[in-house]
Amino acid sequence: MYQKAVLSNNLRLITNQLKDRESVAVGVWVGVGGRFESDVEKGAAHYLEHILFRGSLKYSCNDIKGSIEGVGGTLNAFTGEEQTCYYAKVPTKYFDQTIDILSDMVFFPLIQKNDLERERTIILEEIKMYNDLPQYYVLELLDGLVWPDHPLGKSLAGTKDTVGAMTQKGLRAFQRRYYAPDNVVVSVCGNFSHEWLVDFLEDKLGNFPSQKREACDPFKGKQRAPRTSFFRKQTEQMHMALGFPSLRADHPDIYAQALLNVILGGNMSSRLFDELREKRGLAYSVYSTTKAYDDAGLFMIKAGVDNKKLLESVELIMKLLKQLRRYGVKDPEFVRAREYFLGQFVLGLEDTTEHMMWMGESMIERDRIRTLGEVVYRVNGLTPDDIRRVAGDVLKEKKLNLAVVGALTDEQEKGLRAIVAA
Repeated sequence: MYQKAVLSNNLRLITNQLKDRESVAVGVWVGVGGRFESDVEKGAAHYLEHILFRGSLKYSCNDIKGSIEGVGGTLNAFTGEEQTCYYAKVPTKYFDQTIDILSDMVFFPLIQKNDLERERTIILEEIKMYNDLPQYYVLELLDGLVWPDHPLGKSLAGTKDTVGAMTQKGLRAFQRRYYAPDNVVVSVCGNFSHEWLVDFLEDKLGNFPSQKREACDPFKGKQRAPRTSFFRKQTEQMHMALGFPSLRADHPDIYAQALLNVILGGNMSSRLFDELREKRGLAYSVYSTTKAYDDAGLFMIKAGVDNKKLLESVELIMKLLKQLRRYGVKDPEFVRAREYFLGQFVLGLEDTTEHMMWMGESMIERDRIRTLGEVVYRVNGLTPDDIRRVAGDVLKEKKLNLAVVGALTDEQEKGLRAIVAA
């Protein structure tokens, strides 16, 4: 199903040819993100992602956008903590042009001074926007609690000061340091020729020098007591995020944690949705989710609730967590969560873009693909006892982190601290 190739300079290629499709999705993944940055260069990976769309050695900014969007394709990018990805989806007949554009952007960017200044103002406005949105700002507060004094706990976009101080020389050095073939994966899914792609990339990038990948700082912190962070702001809702340090990406229990997430807050059948929204009307939006990195993870619950019902909502969430740790789950709920997870996974792989993302992220993180069969085998091997055990390991009260943004009163803040400390 999957084909892998390694160029002479160690650039990796992973593909899945689907000849019955009319499209191709392609991503160029670079193994660098926010956690690789020092304090003075915080936001560099995200800044560089913006700049690369401004032009490369072969293509102008208008060429990059027009050559893909002008033929019905989509073009985008994102920066995470451990990867940056530039990706596109186009009709099959425009794939050759698209891979040439993406590879030129990544390996031969211009990074011109005038473009740097234009993007600086845009990114500063982006930072202001997220700081003004309590549903996003509360997540930054939570990250700071879970990973204090570490790059994982700091904003991907950087700060006004770090973005304001970013220079052309500094961004070029950052690009040369991390955008090397050893640290790049190209993932492609759809209707195309694997053999042609190998030859094309070898011809275009084979002479690009490889270099040893730089490692990021590991997270070594240990949490021994609950932590809180409150930001008072006049809002119509209280925005809260509860988080627990959780499992790294390749942990043996990662799929048990995934089912725990489904059961607790992963869909409309989950306990959080049913108890907080359906039965009590405390929240419109309430859910749980996870993050998993090379050496760390986060299990998070997020909700927006009525200003006067904050304490009631937090108390109910804590009760639901206690029930999971103590009693676990019964067979019907477990089976429903397992089938939901597997069904969503299979449905996602039917889309060429989602499948490309799965391949690329797997290769850049682990240098291997977890096949559908492997995932199904591991998930089907789980039992309700595994869910209870992982709930006990991850959802520990002493490792709780609570962030709230909203019109908090002194009484509410005192009540929250009491609930967390109980």
